[in-house]
Amino acid sequence: MRLGVLDVGSNTVHLLVVDAHPGARPLPAYSHKAELRLAELLDEDGAISDAGVERLVATVLEALQVAEDKGVESVLPFATSAVREASNGEDVLRRVALETGVELQVLSGEDEARLTFLAARRWLGWSAGRLLVVDIGGGSLEIAYGLDEDPDVAVSLPLGAGRLTAGDLPGDPPDPDDVRNLRRRVRAEIARVVSEFRRYGTPDRVVATSKTFKQLARIAGAARSAEGLYVQRELTHKKLEEWVPRLAGMTVQERAALPGVSEGRARQLLAGALVAEASMDLFGVETLDICPWALREGVILRRLDHLP
Repeated sequence: MRLGVLDVGSNTVHLLVVDAHPGARPLPAYSHKAELRLAELLDEDGAISDAGVERLVATVLEALQVAEDKGVESVLPFATSAVREASNGEDVLRRVALETGVELQVLSGEDEARLTFLAARRWLGWSAGRLLVVDIGGGSLEIAYGLDEDPDVAVSLPLGAGRLTAGDLPGDPPDPDDVRNLRRRVRAEIARVVSEFRRYGTPDRVVATSKTFKQLARIAGAARSAEGLYVQRELTHKKLEEWVPRLAGMTVQERAALPGVSEGRARQLLAGALVAEASMDLFGVETLDICPWALREGVILRRLDHLP
């Protein structure tokens, strides 16, 4: 069957069309996305602005038309931290449902971590052993660890690259004091959960998903996306340490000129790098692998698992 996954994230609204059936890997057929950066459209009260809601409704309607054009039989719509944590989140969901007919399922942070872990496990297989999976989104950071398809521990922290950029790094380039303060806060947040993972032992393999990690790996020398999904890509702690101060001294325009960095994500790259560096440092990770499957694939796989 042809499925469409409609992901209303903190950075983008992304429709991924796949051809899938139980027992086989989902084959991507089409991708349609629009950058809304909802995590950066919150007002002082933490609500998504009226303009932001209007843009969201229009984008969902556009995605539905694309899904119809591509012959999608069923759309799986979900929303993550930007809607989940907005003070007017319930109103946003009602308005989207009223004006588009789409009832967004709001995933909890733990759900995000568990579904992303499932996708990484299926991609890498059982031979990967005990997995530690790290995902940096626009609104939150998800970390999960386990030996099976369902992780033993999964946490979500409010450390998304978009959220941190909007709230903590207003300058272009950012003020060095702002960078230091954010670095300190990020490390304190992550350090609080490290012990939850340590008691399960050392992972056999550490993998990262998300656009942030892919872009960091690319500027650190990993293969281009055009070379395909099956090319091994990794990011080392040493390379990342070298890049963080360089990114901190760059303007958004300068970051956008780096290989593999999109113009829409350039502003968030420093905050994402600070979170990535802290995660690798505090969990004692020297090298991690980049996994091409993440949350959207996890949603598809879970749906396929429950088909009769």
